[in-house]
Amino acid sequence: MICMKSKQVFKIDTKLMGNHFEISAVAEDEDWANLRINAAIHEIKRIEKLLTTYDEHSETNLINRNAGIEAVEVCDETFQLIKRSIRISSITQGAFDISYGSIDKSLWNFDTNMKALPDKETAKAMVRLINYRNIILEEEKKTVFLKEKGMRIGFGGIGKGYAAEMAKKVMQEMGVESGIVNASGDLTAWGFQPNGEEWTIGIANPNIKDQVFSYMKITGLAVATSGNYEKFILVDGKKYSHTINPRTGLPVTGIKSVTVITKNAEIADAMATPVTIMGVQAGLDMINQIKDIEVIIIDDDNKMFTSNNIRITK
Repeated sequence: MICMKSKQVFKIDTKLMGNHFEISAVAEDEDWANLRINAAIHEIKRIEKLLTTYDEHSETNLINRNAGIEAVEVCDETFQLIKRSIRISSITQGAFDISYGSIDKSLWNFDTNMKALPDKETAKAMVRLINYRNIILEEEKKTVFLKEKGMRIGFGGIGKGYAAEMAKKVMQEMGVESGIVNASGDLTAWGFQPNGEEWTIGIANPNIKDQVFSYMKITGLAVATSGNYEKFILVDGKKYSHTINPRTGLPVTGIKSVTVITKNAEIADAMATPVTIMGVQAGLDMINQIKDIEVIIIDDDNKMFTSNNIRITK
């Protein structure tokens, strides 16, 4: 009698890109699953090396060092990611902008010692270099030029989602029909659980860390959440998010969390922050005009708002 193995979810937890990643694969054999999960981890490490600002030899830092000086030739992968980032900046009217890297970290460190906001004039001066229109791309030569000296780009608003999407691609190419890549809350899920059901995803409670306030069942979708519950400061009893409005240089208020649901983890990751910056009504209006993307917003008064085609379970 042949003993058939049943399908299970195998997962590996690890720290990548400065974040907690959990990568899962549905399989009958643990070694088979782990080989594919480790291939995904290798892919994420490759992308991290490409995009990081912590390695002085990375293409990102090479672009930043030559800001206002000369164009830098980059690989096609970096070029295309920057090109897509600029397109998202255009759609969100600059609420998403990879040139946010020029914000002075000494002004915005969001540690426990920060007890006051900078004055409006200082904050405004600090964001003068944030302008995606000053990222000049040359398609034929694959070069990137930052027009203003002191400009810096960074992929903190899109990198995790891109890495999750690429890790999924590697796993699918190796035969993983069902799995999840969870990049610290930015996740992509495909296929089904071993019992044949869709994946159940928890939406984080913005008031109580590590608690869930609602659930949704998904497959073939990506989910990303941006919230002020992970990194913030308290000034005179008021909570200020670590998300900075690129127009004012000041932290956004009014929204506790934004969850974006769409087909691609890169897009989900990139769209969560701009909705936070734009505010409830403008954010909803924008999302409702874009095909195949939905959003759940929780404001400072714990009121929940959703885009037109959303279904969630409390």
